[in-house]
Amino acid sequence: QLQLVESGGGLVQPGGSLRLSCAASGFGLERYAIGWFRQAPGKEREGVSCISRDGSNIQYTASVKGRFTISRDNAENTVYLQMASLKPGDTAVYYCAAASTCPIGYNDIEHWGKGTLVTVSS
Repeated sequence: QLQLVESGGGLVQPGGSLRLSCAASGFGLERYAIGWFRQAPGKEREGVSCISRDGSNIQYTASVKGRFTISRDNAENTVYLQMASLKPGDTAVYYCAAASTCPIGYNDIEHWGKGTLVTVSS
């Protein structure tokens, strides 16, 4: 059973940066594409970015292109989301999820993490 644990969230000022980590235990992370999703208060969960098993396919939602960078280190069983130029609209709980391919459909997700809160505020 794959377990995913997110970390790195916190309070940051607008324009600041954070790096989120998604650490996997159990089966090897290299078996899965990994996606980052987020859910803001009162809103539906949305996909932010995903990366294929070997890192050759990467996708971003339009609102984060040019500001967020997803990467993975299969040897360390970790996927990262580097977030820069953060805006108040990026405030949300960020979740990572494992699936077979990127892009990731909700019906394809096999494992979810429990999330980490990112708050962008002055």
